[in-house]
Amino acid sequence: MDPMEIQINFKNLNMQTPHYTKIHNRFLLNGFYYNHEGLKEVAYSFIKEGDFFERFMGDFLMDWLDQSDSISIETSGTTALPKRMLYKKQALVNSAIATGDFFDVTVGDKALHCLPANFIAGKMMLIRAMILGFSLDLVSPSKNPFHKNEKVYDFVAMTPMQAFHSLSNLNQVKTLIVGGAYVSVALQNELIKRKVIAFETYGMTETLSHIAVRSMQDPPSEFTCLSHVSISQDNRKCLVVNSPQLDVTNLITNDEVEMLDENRFRLIGRVDYVINSGGVKLHPEQIERKLSEILSLHYFITSLPDTVLGQKVVLVLVENNEFDRDNLMNKIKEAHTLTPYEIPKAIVFYPEFVLTHSGKIKREKTLAQKPSRILDL
Repeated sequence: MDPMEIQINFKNLNMQTPHYTKIHNRFLLNGFYYNHEGLKEVAYSFIKEGDFFERFMGDFLMDWLDQSDSISIETSGTTALPKRMLYKKQALVNSAIATGDFFDVTVGDKALHCLPANFIAGKMMLIRAMILGFSLDLVSPSKNPFHKNEKVYDFVAMTPMQAFHSLSNLNQVKTLIVGGAYVSVALQNELIKRKVIAFETYGMTETLSHIAVRSMQDPPSEFTCLSHVSISQDNRKCLVVNSPQLDVTNLITNDEVEMLDENRFRLIGRVDYVINSGGVKLHPEQIERKLSEILSLHYFITSLPDTVLGQKVVLVLVENNEFDRDNLMNKIKEAHTLTPYEIPKAIVFYPEFVLTHSGKIKREKTLAQKPSRILDL
């Protein structure tokens, strides 16, 4: 077998996998074949002449194609300060093969790369293409990556915002994975209505992209771990991840989960966001999911001190002069799944939200700003 021809079967992770600088001989980038040296020239061109996102792509390609067996990757900085971490390139290869096996994507499949390459999701999409032999179209990240693009793709990864703005184009996608932020009920319902084969992913930089997947064809479905991952819980009921293939050992997360069995779980929310209101423990992400059925605003949930409850739930919004308080309250009342404790007691307005490059809200950074006003409800 040609050393660059990879059988997309997870058993390969126990075999000799290709050297990280090898490029599958069926890999296409924007319609062209490239060998190792050819990709270096592409990377150099991106760095010197590319746009903001192409420069990140060029830098990553140059690091990937050098002779080192490790690569430095920066975390997203969503919940803490960004930090650079060193990973074995072979672990990224293993992650790519595992994704190919789980989603049954194979040599010659057409894929669209529309994610920022400065974070792990965008880096891994490129590695999957190079290792598995995709025909990859590379476009700069935007709200609707299908603008003026009528091609049909076998495999596409998007953020929830991109999926929402691309709903009318998702008939061009055979398998869609959505990650980087939680998927709202409204978006999931749209995907189901349009019969899109879509999956929500769970993962982080430390796990080299997703390690668990949830089908969005069935609303109450849970996350199922990829076969190279084992999970457990700590004493806070937070997820603990192990994967020798990813060089991950007892990675303790701050994500509280409900364990269903040895490889399935439901995501509850981050323990460091928990609100204790009148002795009742509330997860902001759970409230946000419920509100997402009736609100299309850009928002998140946090808390403020309260003399009676200890902490009260508040809704955080970007300042808007056209804000209609009565209309919002009527919509919140329509969310019958909200308990009395979960109903926001105030709205905190900020001039803007602080976002990562991938569009996720940096909650702590946003809350560190001076609010423009606070409105009691």
